[in-house]
Amino acid sequence: MYEAAKLLYNNVSNFARLASTLVHLEEYQAAVDSARKANSTRTWKEVCFACVDGEEFRLAQICGLHIVIHADELEDLISYYQDRGYFEELIALLEAALGLERAHMGMFTELAILYSKFKPQKMREHLELFWSRVNIPKVLRAAEQAHLWGELVFLYDKYEEYDNAILTMMNHPTDAWKESLFKDIIAKVANVELYYKSLSFYLEFKPLLVNDLLTILSPRLDHSRAVNFFSKDAMLYAAESKEAELAETLLQWFLEEGRRECFAACLFASYDLLHPDVVLELAWRHNIMDFAMPYFIQVMREYLTKVDKLDIAESQRKTEEEVTEPQPIHDVTSP
Repeated sequence: MYEAAKLLYNNVSNFARLASTLVHLEEYQAAVDSARKANSTRTWKEVCFACVDGEEFRLAQICGLHIVIHADELEDLISYYQDRGYFEELIALLEAALGLERAHMGMFTELAILYSKFKPQKMREHLELFWSRVNIPKVLRAAEQAHLWGELVFLYDKYEEYDNAILTMMNHPTDAWKESLFKDIIAKVANVELYYKSLSFYLEFKPLLVNDLLTILSPRLDHSRAVNFFSKDAMLYAAESKEAELAETLLQWFLEEGRRECFAACLFASYDLLHPDVVLELAWRHNIMDFAMPYFIQVMREYLTKVDKLDIAESQRKTEEEVTEPQPIHDVTSP
């Protein structure tokens, strides 16, 4: 008997019950007006949810603006919209609520999470405007799950998790790497191993910018380790080049710099390119035969193996010739 109840509740000014009655009558605008007079969160929720079910989203938003300002009510409201698939309408509601005087962190945080799921193109602008008003750890998880690597780096930077920011840029350079940002953050990392990982990354991804990176890192690097780092890379490059002259030039440079261990390592890295006579001369002239001896042992073993194979092949050839040599034909008809 909703019509009768409507008259009674209106006469006694019980606006909360009147609002409940009006939604049953599907008089949504009047229900919103009654909820405004009742001015209780419970009534606003009841009318809001009824408007959502009736797909009266403009009226639902009016009610919702009175609900979202209460942090403990926000989760229920979001769940009600999401469970029914009304993501666009929920986003519109939260966007409208950001300008409210009582806007709180939960609203900015939940809107960021919704952007990450349904409107990723709007998330970056939202974070740039309101990063200080979101729950960064919560939004970080949402950005990572949505594979929004650029936004993830932005948040790591603001949250002063510089190591994670650098790792994200190196793991997802296409989406996340920016030269100026990388150089700014790499100077703030706590883990010094990231200096050397960043050098490897630049050598592979942006080799022409290595000098710019070294300008920033040089005061922080262990120079001996850095030289060894680049020595290793030089050895790999020489080996992959398949150019004997380049490999031998690198050997000479190692000796000139007094890096005997690098000389020994390069002998094996470029083993197939080097001429043993050149290596022997360099080792003898610099009095480092001990460093070259493992190389010569390997060369000697390889040569002896080849000689043994030649001897076996020659023996087999002679044997085959003896087997195939024609036998003299005897005339059996002669007396």
